[in-house]
Amino acid sequence: MEEGRIIVAGIGPGGKEDITPAVSDALRQADVVVGYHYYFRFVEEFIRPGVPCIDTGMKKERERAEEAFRHATEGKTVCLISSGDAGIYGMAPLVYEMKEEKNSPVSVEVLPGISAFQKAAALLGCPMGHDFCVVSLSDLMTPWALIEKRIVAAASADFVTAIYNPKSKGRYWQLYRFVELFLQERSPDTPVGHVRQAGRSEQEIRVTTLGAFDPEEADMFSLIIIGNSQTYFSTEKKIITPRGYYRDEVSQGGKNLGQDIMIRSFRTIEKELRHPDIPLDKKWALLHAIHTTADFEMERIFHADEHAVEKLYELFASGQIKTVVTDVTMVASGIRKGALERMGVEAVCCLHDPRVAEMAQSKNSTRTQAGIRLAVEEHPDALFAFGNAPTALMELCDLIRKGKAHPAGIIAAPVGFVNVCESKQMVKPFRSIPKLIVEGRKGGSNLAATLVNAILTFDDAGQLRPGRDV
Repeated sequence: MEEGRIIVAGIGPGGKEDITPAVSDALRQADVVVGYHYYFRFVEEFIRPGVPCIDTGMKKERERAEEAFRHATEGKTVCLISSGDAGIYGMAPLVYEMKEEKNSPVSVEVLPGISAFQKAAALLGCPMGHDFCVVSLSDLMTPWALIEKRIVAAASADFVTAIYNPKSKGRYWQLYRFVELFLQERSPDTPVGHVRQAGRSEQEIRVTTLGAFDPEEADMFSLIIIGNSQTYFSTEKKIITPRGYYRDEVSQGGKNLGQDIMIRSFRTIEKELRHPDIPLDKKWALLHAIHTTADFEMERIFHADEHAVEKLYELFASGQIKTVVTDVTMVASGIRKGALERMGVEAVCCLHDPRVAEMAQSKNSTRTQAGIRLAVEEHPDALFAFGNAPTALMELCDLIRKGKAHPAGIIAAPVGFVNVCESKQMVKPFRSIPKLIVEGRKGGSNLAATLVNAILTFDDAGQLRPGRDV
């Protein structure tokens, strides 16, 4: 009797356009086709009339393999079909194991197919452009404790990660645990792609972030891909994980090396925050403050009124604020010129205006106080940013109380030992004015400037992509 053979064929995720020519040829040559009954609808057009199609139900993998060997032993060419790629969570390993167990002379050939994660990745953009791993959440044959170790390893090693078997009727909590473990290592803004029934008529595609991902939307037909620290959304909402070819436009998606370093720094800082679950606009400003100072005490001493950053950004974006007034020139110098130009905003410091010296002398005050009085006369509705002089901040508070100033917002970050803490407390009663305050003695011109930059770039906060104007 002529010796039979088994061709283990990966038929791809479902669409006939994703079946390789080698697999379609194998189906046409087969004397018998064996597979899970659900998959026959994807390949029936390639099977010759009259060829037996032996189907089995779910979880009948051993029975399928036994059938394949039985017919191959009779000298037939058997095509054993497996969805996706037969070697990835497919039938190929079982067939080879069974061949060893039986000491069978039947020849085995494996034909690769497009795996579901490859199809899903192509639909999402290119999320797997760098090192990646694939994890199955099915604990039918793998202990959950081992799966959890693999999840932690993937998350900590910054692999792009695809999830097979995320949920079933019996496995309802594992995907929640997966997300919980990943959020210990990844930013909540990490892009996530969710493709259901990839390549089939029922196909659904969703993109979201790790923090917003809802495990309840997944089922046994879902394939989920989580990006790494470099992954980002394109303007068309495609998920991109750069390979690194554009070193000048860097793997983080930044336009230059400076932005790349800043993006990576922000993501490092976010991972080290003790309380990361704060409103996005406050977090955005806090990340800027820590990045500038390398001081994680900012997490304790930085205060922002509710939605202050977001409100001030919207006022700038709508043209309602056109000026940032600073107490000293160092603050104005630290505000990014590109951001000012992009928003149509002017940074003003009146400290060296010739009129200031005369005003200071006539009022027996400091030059910074006089500079604020002049700025209030000319720009009463500006955002006022203080990084050096507590007396200037106290002067603004006095003018507000007298009804002579109506600032759109206040950044209170003067530094020092005399009247510094008191000046910051004086700002707090003005509840209708959005405020960002660095409590206590700490502050500085660089800190005040970076908080202004945080406001002007708040539209980058959602993707955690600072440094657009670097």
